[in-house]
Amino acid sequence: MYETEFSETGVRIDRWARSLTRAGQVTVKDGRVALLTSYGREIDSAPAGTVSAGRPWFAGADATVARVNGTRYRLTMPRRPGKPDDAAPARRFLEAVRRAGGRRG
Repeated sequence: MYETEFSETGVRIDRWARSLTRAGQVTVKDGRVALLTSYGREIDSAPAGTVSAGRPWFAGADATVARVNGTRYRLTMPRRPGKPDDAAPARRFLEAVRRAGGRRG
């Protein structure tokens, strides 16, 4: 059984012009990337090998873009000042997707 490679709550998930949730969850577990609502309902998921993720030039340091099943999502993962180990959740997400077999870009 594999451990969760990445899990972040409080993530704003947008499908570009439309906000899907302002307090969602993103997980990378067992080679799968999953986007969940604040209630735990799945928005989208796919094997990490089919997910491309990256940081666009126009986004801040706390935002990434992920293409899951052909749909582009903007993921905003704000830093939490009270958690010193949580300095860059967006960067950790990109690394977890890459380690799990995803593509960058």
